[in-house]
Order: sequence, then C-alpha cells, then structure tokens
Amino acid sequence: MNTVLVATTLAIFLTMALALVRALRGPTIYDRIVAVNVFGTKTVLAVALITYVTGHADLIDVALVYALINFIAIVTVLKLVKTRDLAAEGSEDPR
Repeated sequence: MNTVLVATTLAIFLTMALALVRALRGPTIYDRIVAVNVFGTKTVLAVALITYVTGHADLIDVALVYALINFIAIVTVLKLVKTRDLAAEGSEDPR
C-alpha cells in the first residue's frame, strides 16, 4: 500500500508540474486558464491525499473550500476574458 501512495503522490506532482509549464507557456489565454484550473484541482487532490495519510478528517473541509474557490475564480476569469467587464450581463447583445 505504501508503494501506491508514493506512485499517487508522484503522479499528482508530475501533473502539477506539467500544468505549471502549460500555464507559463500558453500559447493561448484559454490554455493558461485550463492549466491553472488543473493545477488547482491537483492541489485539492494533494490536500485530500494528505488528509488520507495523516488521518485528520478536518482537512477535507479545506480541500472542499479550496475547490469552491478554484471554481469561482476560474469562472470569474473566463467572464473577464470574454467580456472585459465583470459587471456586464451575459445575455446582452453588444451591437
């Protein structure tokens, strides 16, 4: 079982490193946004893994709150990229 935890931890950190490279290189803004979202999701997964290994069940609340913050932040950034205005209505026709 210890080998599985090590392999899982290495896989999580490898994908986090690859997502960080994608976030820095791009090529488009949408690639960078998805990479930041993947990095946030892998962070939640790492906190959940730490919760499992240490046995502190209260850390799972931290992972859930971080997941919600990650989701809200990504949706906000996508709206900002699309409309250039966070207060704009989503269904209005700009013409």
